[in-house]
Parts: sequence; C-alpha cells; structure tokens
Amino acid sequence: MGKAFKQHFTSNFEIEALEMQITPITIKFHELIGLEARIVKSSDPKLKNLSGTVVDETKNILKLYIEDKIKIVPKANSSFIFKLPDGAKVRIHGSLLVGRPEDRLGKFK
Repeated sequence: MGKAFKQHFTSNFEIEALEMQITPITIKFHELIGLEARIVKSSDPKLKNLSGTVVDETKNILKLYIEDKIKIVPKANSSFIFKLPDGAKVRIHGSLLVGRPEDRLGKFK
C-alpha cells in the first residue's frame, strides 16, 4: 500500500471511530446494553434509585441486572443516569429512548 492510501485509510478510520463513541449528545442513538444505569425517576416507586447494568433493550423497556435479578423498567415513565464508557454520567428522560436504537436514529435526524 502506498503511503498516501495508508494515511487516508487511517484518517478515515479514526474519524469513524470518533463518530461511534457514546457521548451525552449521542446516547439516544446508541444501544444501551452494557452501560451502568441508575433510575432517578419512575412511575413505579419501587424502581426509583435502583442501579444496575443494562442487559437487554426493547422498544419500550430496559432490562437491568440489579442485585442478582433482572428488573424490567419502562422507558417512557422513567429518567435515568447512565455511566458512559469514558466515565461521564448523563441524565436522560426515558421518553427520548423509546424505540429500538436503529429506529431512534431516524427519529432524531
């Protein structure tokens, strides 16, 4: 490979990698599985202030692994604080997360 091609390829790869990072601005477009989450508001008072790891996501719910159990949390009636891979924390209302990640991307364009 030529030097110019390598520089072009490396440069484009680095840009794409940066574009795929989860940030407070882009979180609503990403799959949430694997992120740590705390429920800060919920229509179910039993769920408020629980923390765990997102293990599954559907259109309307998040499944959190909390204290050796899976808790089902409706997105629309909840607010969450997510810990991002870089350690940043972001608070987001669940209504912004309703829908599958691939569908949410089109919803917010």
